Amino acid sequence: MYTTDSKFIETVITKVNAVLGSSIIAYEMVGDMPQFTVEKTCIPQLFQLMHDDKNLNFMFLTDLCGIHYPDSDKPFGVVYHLHNLIKNQRVRVKTFTSGAIPTVPTATTVYSAANWMERETFDFYGIHFEGHPNLKRILNVDDMSYHPLRKEYPLEDATREDKNDAMFGR
Repeated sequence: MYTTDSKFIETVITKVNAVLGSSIIAYEMVGDMPQFTVEKTCIPQLFQLMHDDKNLNFMFLTDLCGIHYPDSDKPFGVVYHLHNLIKNQRVRVKTFTSGAIPTVPTATTVYSAANWMERETFDFYGIHFEGHPNLKRILNVDDMSYHPLRKEYPLEDATREDKNDAMFGR
């Protein structure tokens, strides 16, 4: 069973603050998991610290996924979940980016498991991972001109005449 070790989490916060300082945008406990929101430029440095520091020992990248908040000033984000398998402790790291071609540094230099997950995030959200060894589509067809999980199109087809909104409580 998973339980949060508050003393260990304090160590994580202290070490991350000492190394990153002003690059940390926010820190909070979300449920049972500490969550850092950081500047995208510090991702390689943060992951190197989390992986190499023998007291932290976050050797496993559990998950990496993209997010899209179209009404935000930085609409694209990447969420990472790191796991210390020895102490059974987890940490969530978030970073956000903007621009016509959103970019985030790759995590493959520290976590090789990020390779496929970054390709999937690129495929579905169009987030480019700078320094990735082979960033190309992995699940969608190569000639696809859009990224299907971006919220850039209406959720419903406004041209449908056979749909009665009253049937759906609207």
